[in-house]
Amino acid sequence: MTTTHPGRFTADFDRSLVVFLIGMRINQFRKVGKWLPVVRAMGPMIAELAGNPQSGFLGIETMLRNYRTIVLLQYWRNFDSLEAYARDRDQRHWPAWTAFNKSIGNDGTVGIFHETYAVASGAHETIYGNMPLFGLGKVAGIIPATGLRSEARSRMMAASGKG
Repeated sequence: MTTTHPGRFTADFDRSLVVFLIGMRINQFRKVGKWLPVVRAMGPMIAELAGNPQSGFLGIETMLRNYRTIVLLQYWRNFDSLEAYARDRDQRHWPAWTAFNKSIGNDGTVGIFHETYAVASGAHETIYGNMPLFGLGKVAGIIPATGLRSEARSRMMAASGKG
């Protein structure tokens, strides 16, 4: 059971970070042999990252957009860490990426996407009301959104170290 935290909270995080959205869309349900390996590849990659604190990977949220699309919201220390993992031929991502391109490529059965956002310290804020730990709050921990952290602008200032 997930514990709900009654009240208003913000993430206890005042550094820069990278937000990485990655996901897949099943375009042709009947071609299970095409999309199932893509689905199965992500779990071991996340386990590999979570087991290595030096990787720069901070945490993840998994979301279903609809019955076709899975989105993983990832938090990283910096872009260099993310890129190093993606390009490391001794880690799980590289062989999974190679297998995807070999099996699916541009045939249209499975769609993939990613978006990367480098967010400077002081350029992000969070609010969680009556929520279980989620997102950056789950990664970094939460603190009450009171006083200087009661409004979005003041949370931005606090995250910049100026508040």
